Amino acid sequence: MIQLTFTSDLPVDRSRLWQAVTAMDGINDEMRPWLSMGAPPGVRDLQAVALTPGKPLFRSPLKLFGLLPVGHSELTLLSLTPQEGFVEASPMTGMRSWRHHRRLADSDTGCTLQDILEFEPRMFPRITGALVAFFFRHRHRRLRRRYR
Repeated sequence: MIQLTFTSDLPVDRSRLWQAVTAMDGINDEMRPWLSMGAPPGVRDLQAVALTPGKPLFRSPLKLFGLLPVGHSELTLLSLTPQEGFVEASPMTGMRSWRHHRRLADSDTGCTLQDILEFEPRMFPRITGALVAFFFRHRHRRLRRRYR
């Protein structure tokens, strides 16, 4: 099991940040240009989808550079607390297990966003761990750039 943590202090109101990190456009903005995450037609926001904890919300195709299919995620939330965070445990291509805790908290300068990842790759754990770390550092850089 690999565990990684990423934290960013962002000069933005927590409610505004929450809207961005649960909207499909906001999620994909964080991931660009490396990956994109698809959703069924009409799904623009994770909060708009009926949540049954532990049951997939939808199947999400994952595309490298927004073009090349590289797998999918059965997007599954264990919990979602508005403006505080979520716990995602989605079965996905390449992972035996995947758990992503995203937390938001007020700070003196705006909001702190923290991602805690616990995952077990099916193959090549060192390479996969390094790629996931690179990708989440990239996501946090994109968020810091967006909210400077």
